[in-house]
Amino acid sequence: MTLDTNAIVGGFLHDLAAVQTVREKTRAFERAARTILQLDAPLESLVAADGTIEKIPGIGPSSLRVIVEVLETGGSPAVEKAVAASPKRAEILRSRDARTNFFSRAAVVRILADESLDGPSLADYRGDFQMHSEWSDGDEPLLVMAKACLARGYQHTAITDHSHGLRIAGGLSASDLARQHVEIDAVNRELDGQFRLLKGVEANLAADGSLDLTAGDLQRLEIVVAAPHAALRDAADHTARVVRAVETRGVHILGHPRGRKLGSRPGLVADWDVVFRRAAETGVAIEIDGDPTRQDLDHSLARRAADAGCFIALDSDAHRVEELRYADTAIAHARLAGIELKQIVNCWPLDLLLEWSRLRKLG
Repeated sequence: MTLDTNAIVGGFLHDLAAVQTVREKTRAFERAARTILQLDAPLESLVAADGTIEKIPGIGPSSLRVIVEVLETGGSPAVEKAVAASPKRAEILRSRDARTNFFSRAAVVRILADESLDGPSLADYRGDFQMHSEWSDGDEPLLVMAKACLARGYQHTAITDHSHGLRIAGGLSASDLARQHVEIDAVNRELDGQFRLLKGVEANLAADGSLDLTAGDLQRLEIVVAAPHAALRDAADHTARVVRAVETRGVHILGHPRGRKLGSRPGLVADWDVVFRRAAETGVAIEIDGDPTRQDLDHSLARRAADAGCFIALDSDAHRVEELRYADTAIAHARLAGIELKQIVNCWPLDLLLEWSRLRKLG
């Protein structure tokens, strides 16, 4: 696979942020890291014939030095020296282990354009099945999110605000969901057949594998994403926890299965091949969450899920309109994994999707 220089530089800038003792400097390097990771173009393309680098807004001299070092040597002696002298050295080295198989935006753009790869393209993608609105921790009204999806060429989308167990994210009670469904019906009437907004939820997967929804709640929803948000740093084996989720009647998607975070945590430990075999048997889709800080599953583990016969979901986990493009990251991982279109629920027509939704409610 082609070297992802932007991701390498972004990682070093995160390291520099971690060694700072002044909060303003920490934030400055964190912003610089995000800027580099979100660039559409690879840094190599910004180097002029005379060796100078095109000005990147928000990148100061210290960050530019790191870019130059990486472009010239593949590493950054300046960052390594700062890390070696830091009392946080051990912590920073551990954080590097939580950066495996994370793509920069530039890498995503390259993978999507690579015609030698099999797997889904943007043109094959019909709908996104994890996103959030102002009903929980998102920023936008339902109609705004629906119209933005329509503008991206989608035919349908599930709105999956958090369920009540995740209070920090403004999770919805059963009565909240009922009121939201009324608004979803109104959105669908306004869009008049051009687009279908599905009734969904992101259910909280507790440490014991149970969900914060009743059996009745699950029956009233069209797309249920079960996702872990707790005990994500626990080194114990979580196979039984995750298997219980995929065996729960009414669950459609196992969302960001490991709960990993870029540079922060590697996520849950489990026998994923056991989980994938059971998900294939029950018909639960395994998600590739395209949030740049999640990318969970990544392409290597997603390939194993596909080989086990699992359905795969490619979702943005968007919390605002501009984050809908995070679906591109999920699609890039699926392309690199060579996942077939027939396995990807986001590429199915609405009638097939709704039949799958119905069958999962039957268990």
